[in-house]
Amino acid sequence: MRKLNYILGLMALLFLLVACAKANEKETVKVGIRSSEFETWEYIKEQAAKEDISLDLVTFSAQYDPNQALAEGEVDINAFQHVAYLNLFNTNNKTDLQAIGTTIMAPIGLYSKKYKTLDEMKEGAKIAVPKDPSNWGRALLLLQEYGLLTVTDSFDGNGGEDRIKDNPKKLNILPVDGATTPRVMEDADFAVINNGIAVEAGLLLKDAIIHENETAKPFLNVIVARPGDKDNKTLKKIVDIYQREETANFIKDISNGNYIPVKMPLDELATWKEFYLH
Repeated sequence: MRKLNYILGLMALLFLLVACAKANEKETVKVGIRSSEFETWEYIKEQAAKEDISLDLVTFSAQYDPNQALAEGEVDINAFQHVAYLNLFNTNNKTDLQAIGTTIMAPIGLYSKKYKTLDEMKEGAKIAVPKDPSNWGRALLLLQEYGLLTVTDSFDGNGGEDRIKDNPKKLNILPVDGATTPRVMEDADFAVINNGIAVEAGLLLKDAIIHENETAKPFLNVIVARPGDKDNKTLKKIVDIYQREETANFIKDISNGNYIPVKMPLDELATWKEFYLH
């Protein structure tokens, strides 16, 4: 009888050890980000750990596209890009990476070290813009919104020298590597600078002479996964953590108003191409 009790006790102990081990297990998710998003994702990492999800943050430099890393399986999700950029990457690389949730709007802005207002913009002014097609197009739309030029009737959101229909001020548009736009601003009259790159250069959205409307759907940032993972419950939980009110308040505080948290249903986000039909 004593031997039986010993065996039963041992089995119960083993059961408890296994149960505790399973309870302490955390699913690990690799997240590809840019350095400008690191502080936000450190916060998300802390919150996810409370729900038994371990985040491994993989920071990529401007020279390497986190979409490539995602497509090749180096990370499980990434969070660095807007919808238009994702669409262009999928088209150019024959991939089908999927947006699984919105994060923030990071308005692109027009900055200058020489001028304070648009009224000071002279004919033939030099304006540096990011040369990748999606952000080049984004810059053109910003300039059009403020009446500085007009894009072509067939404009599809991507930039190019042939995408300008009217240029009454004969503005000299200079496409440059997006990461260098803050430095190029020293030589140009103005520069259209992506929000994250502006932050890294010590510029705030309030420093911009003009910036885009926060409701521009093509330029809402998203969390992206491979198509087979778009319904993954763990990844959906990470999206949920990002979209909580507490996270939104944290982002507003640390970004000094540069980033605007946005929670938009994916089916509404899918209508982003209508933006170009205005």
